[in-house]
Amino acid sequence: MIRTINLQKTSSAEVYALLSGAVAPRPVAFASTTDATGSVNLSPFSFFNLFSSTPPILIFSPLSRIRDNSSKHTLDNVTATKEVVIHIANFELVEQMSLASTEYDTGVNEFIKAGLTPVPSVLVKPPRVAEAPVAIECRVNDILKLGTEGGAGNLVLCEVLLIHVQEEVLDENGRINPYKLDAVARMGGDYYCRANSDNIFVLPKPSREKGMGIDQLPTFIRNSHLLSGNNLARLANLASAPTAAEAEAFKREPIVAYTLQKYKDQPEELQKQLELLGKKLLEDNQVISAWKVLLLLENPEQLLG
Repeated sequence: MIRTINLQKTSSAEVYALLSGAVAPRPVAFASTTDATGSVNLSPFSFFNLFSSTPPILIFSPLSRIRDNSSKHTLDNVTATKEVVIHIANFELVEQMSLASTEYDTGVNEFIKAGLTPVPSVLVKPPRVAEAPVAIECRVNDILKLGTEGGAGNLVLCEVLLIHVQEEVLDENGRINPYKLDAVARMGGDYYCRANSDNIFVLPKPSREKGMGIDQLPTFIRNSHLLSGNNLARLANLASAPTAAEAEAFKREPIVAYTLQKYKDQPEELQKQLELLGKKLLEDNQVISAWKVLLLLENPEQLLG
């Protein structure tokens, strides 16, 4: 059952709750800024992402307050100074980051309130958060106002000037290791997401040789009740399938031979177990082996031949 919601007949607060709950998880821009007099502000914003690498552009959007349509200190500051440092917060910092989102009065330094250490930046005036795993110094190229009522966004287009990365989150190739980064992301309401452990998975990119597509899978595989859409898509990412001869030869592999022997007197169960084996191989990213197992199902009567 689907509920259809007309946003034209929904309050701004409810629209925010629905969209921020649905469009998730969202990375968080933990932004430090200064006003024209040099007073520091630090606040997180989850309407944020990377939009270009050449030139390197980040965009975050401080909304006007829904309750009274007032602007946030961060927006006032970037409008005045055209500078910001965007930090990527990890799980170790998430409570302090949340505390910094408190609506303190103008002139209150959230570094102090949140117990974080300011470090001078190199090319911009706002200080960096010493504890953050990644700090990105930016020049604000433009600010695009998206509306006039409470809840309207303001796109802050930030050109990256310098990136500071803690050595501890880099791998041996100098790239950021997501497990070491341990980043947090915003969901709806009070919910957050932690990008670590089983929440991170590897998904091979689409084949440069152009995958065959699910429509080209053999019917007996495409109509499987055990293989998910994800399973089928991984099979279909190959440009071509193994040959029938390769599949037949695969019957000698220990795990296949064991399955054939164990269920030799149970034809229906044998087919089920081979499908499950193919599914397991797919989820272990052994796509060629999975194909060979599943191709054995084309001629069930010959499985023990």
